[in-house]
Amino acid sequence: MKKTVRDIDVSGRRVLVRCDFNVPMEGGRITDDRRIRESLPTIRYLLERGARVILSSHFGRPKGRPDPAFTLAPVAERIGTLLERSVPLLPDCVGPAVEDAVARMAAGDVVLLENLRFHPEEEANAPGFAARLAALADLFVNDAFGTAHRAHASTVGVAAHLPAVAGLLLEKELAHLGQALDSPVRPFVAILGGKKVSDKIGVIRRLLDRADTLLVGGGMAYTFLRAQGREIGASICEQDSLGLAAALLAEAARRGVGFELPADVVAATAVEAGADHQVVDAAAIPPGWAGVDIGPRTAARFAGIVRGAGTVLWNGPMGVFEIPAFAGGTRAVAEAMADSSAVTVVGGGDTAAAVEAFGLAGRMTHISTGGGASLEFLEGRELPGIAVLQDA
Repeated sequence: MKKTVRDIDVSGRRVLVRCDFNVPMEGGRITDDRRIRESLPTIRYLLERGARVILSSHFGRPKGRPDPAFTLAPVAERIGTLLERSVPLLPDCVGPAVEDAVARMAAGDVVLLENLRFHPEEEANAPGFAARLAALADLFVNDAFGTAHRAHASTVGVAAHLPAVAGLLLEKELAHLGQALDSPVRPFVAILGGKKVSDKIGVIRRLLDRADTLLVGGGMAYTFLRAQGREIGASICEQDSLGLAAALLAEAARRGVGFELPADVVAATAVEAGADHQVVDAAAIPPGWAGVDIGPRTAARFAGIVRGAGTVLWNGPMGVFEIPAFAGGTRAVAEAMADSSAVTVVGGGDTAAAVEAFGLAGRMTHISTGGGASLEFLEGRELPGIAVLQDA
């Protein structure tokens, strides 16, 4: 357990808050503000207690130099709208102009620093840059679960100079993901998708230790099907992971863990909108065709297992859901989870984007704001941005 903002006195103090405002944008307009909305409880908590709140975040990949395409100005405007107050964007994240602006802050004020990644020292975790960031504040609050797996200056370096605690969003992430893994309501069903088995080896091994059933879809399913000797046509397949896939299937059988693979799939002549596609048996994908989604029989089977679960943890879509014709399996799983009385936890990244796109986010117990971070947490790795926080 880590200390949180509830464990410290913030009144009148300068609090540097690391948020994850790396939100999707098109033409300078935010298309999904969920990460901003999820940060509001921590911000409001601090403001209501008279803290001077200094928000910080990265956005995109500006390659270590100022780039107007990656300004946080739209984020500052959106936070201001949600808080119903002005949230000034400072011209940089370090330097005399920033120091002067922070020095003029009164209790209950809030500002946003400009994109941390305008400086190459941020991702390099340069001690001098971390010290300059830390000098702006009296306390450090990490509320950016999405970057907690990165040892950057703003997630790890500043904690060498300031008392460091978790924000309310980070606390919520650890509680929901931790409970799903360590004390789930049973039956515990884990759903895994995405492209590659190799990306999820650690997660699969850990879940074989904890879950009652694994449901596997997405591109990674075809490597498992090929390992069973099935014909998968031109479907994505990691040839160098076939032995590993066979070993994982054998381990699941030995442990008595259900390991469900697709019985039917949607196969297409190309992974693009408008391509010819048909539902085929998962063992008989035609030559030259590629699996792009689980089929209706599999979707119904997976949905039935979800409906009987006590806890469902989902990481990775069932197919190429961005193309409507190939979104049926991912939608079916999302709808089954939304209708379920189980504790439903959605890993971040593409899975969260799918649930948002289907309009079902509000019916899940928890949707993680971290893609890579949630994956590494599920693997059991220590996340550096969490390790540096004070223990409760």
